[in-house]
Amino acid sequence: MIYDLAIIGAGSGGLSVAAAAAQFGQNVILFEKGKMGGDCLNYGCVPSKALIAAAKQAHTFRTSDPYGISAAEPKVDFKKVHGHIRKVIAAIEPNDSAARFEKLGVKVVLSAARFRDAKTVECRDGIFSARRFVIATGSRPAVPAIPGLEMVPYFTNETIFENAVLPKHLIIIGGGAIGMELAQAYRRLGSAVTVIEAFTPLAKDDPELTAIVLESLKRDGAKILAQAAIKKIAKAKSGIVIETAGHGKITGSHLLVATGRAANVEGLNLEAAGVVYTAKGVTVDKGLRSSRKHIYAIGDVAGGLQFTHVANYHAGLVIRNALFRLPVTNRSDIIPHVTFTDPELAQVGLTEAEAQKEFGPSIRVVRWPFHDNDRAQTEGKTTGLIKAVVGKRGKILGVGIVGANAGELIQPWILAMTGGLKIRAIAGMVAPYPTLGEINRRVAVNYFSGLASNPWVRRVIKLLS
Repeated sequence: MIYDLAIIGAGSGGLSVAAAAAQFGQNVILFEKGKMGGDCLNYGCVPSKALIAAAKQAHTFRTSDPYGISAAEPKVDFKKVHGHIRKVIAAIEPNDSAARFEKLGVKVVLSAARFRDAKTVECRDGIFSARRFVIATGSRPAVPAIPGLEMVPYFTNETIFENAVLPKHLIIIGGGAIGMELAQAYRRLGSAVTVIEAFTPLAKDDPELTAIVLESLKRDGAKILAQAAIKKIAKAKSGIVIETAGHGKITGSHLLVATGRAANVEGLNLEAAGVVYTAKGVTVDKGLRSSRKHIYAIGDVAGGLQFTHVANYHAGLVIRNALFRLPVTNRSDIIPHVTFTDPELAQVGLTEAEAQKEFGPSIRVVRWPFHDNDRAQTEGKTTGLIKAVVGKRGKILGVGIVGANAGELIQPWILAMTGGLKIRAIAGMVAPYPTLGEINRRVAVNYFSGLASNPWVRRVIKLLS
């Protein structure tokens, strides 16, 4: 039998392609060598957000005084926290299970697959042929070459959620989104936390916004060491000792390595299929097709932005192109990302620095603070701001938000940018009162605030009157 579509990898992207293709009547085969649901369900988005939710509950205990409720130090039972994480995963698991996809008509093979040639893959269950292929093998934690690291026990995001013991002092190597999210969560649950970042923490985001996040982590008691190169790592009586350049020695009970991710291209035998790739991933065109046009790559393994929602976005593009032959373009300019700290940090499009570099002085930057929003005042969530970068004729180039629910507040801007709407559309939106969403409208209205004092506008009004 020749399948219409063969998918290698049952993470978010692979599952989305498989479900959609099967529902359109395609004969689909899906290969997965590990756990169904991939990184997001088992090691990433789901367990980390469950941990963060538990940490927020603990934080609420400590910070309830301003609301007239006596604050108290919470008693954290980390085994139960771990149980909460497993329960959340278990609740979502059936949606990603082999049984569900078999019911959809997908043949699920729980085995690693590798190419024999451009039309055939092999695994322990046999040899299978298909007309088209989707490589959706995702990525894995990238572990840096640090002297002594191989001699000490350490966690990555793939192992830390199996841990049922609250670390006394968690050292985190890496100050990106994963490192900062887990640093704040573990600190709020009672661990001492030190983050070691060789360069700038949260470097991919706007520094005006990241400064607010980093200050929040410091208020929580997390220690963040920036520009801290690691000389070596060794075992100590109390756990692990890390020697840094400029910050001395740091001793902790547990170690988490959160220094980025590497695409899973090994073991696929891509050479046999004639698929061009690098260490960063499979080389694809704007339609996510590899050097062999019937073989697609999506998600982390496609060498671009590494987010679950990107994999799902890619899945939709592949379905449109592979099944309906519709032209598609993978757009990175409309892809948002969110760091789920407290406050949250969200970004879509260009930051101020990126826009300045690309468009120069023609850009305008408008801001609106959370403390000027009535709902933020009632909730006590007044820390943060929204920052919109606008180009000529009101084109929205990028938006950054730091504050409560930033990941939700960013979504109208994503829609506007995807649809090519100008900032006037956001300014004309009617937002229910009182909601945090009013902040979006206020920053857009602020873009037009100079019209009130514009002499030409005043002359027109006078003439019309």
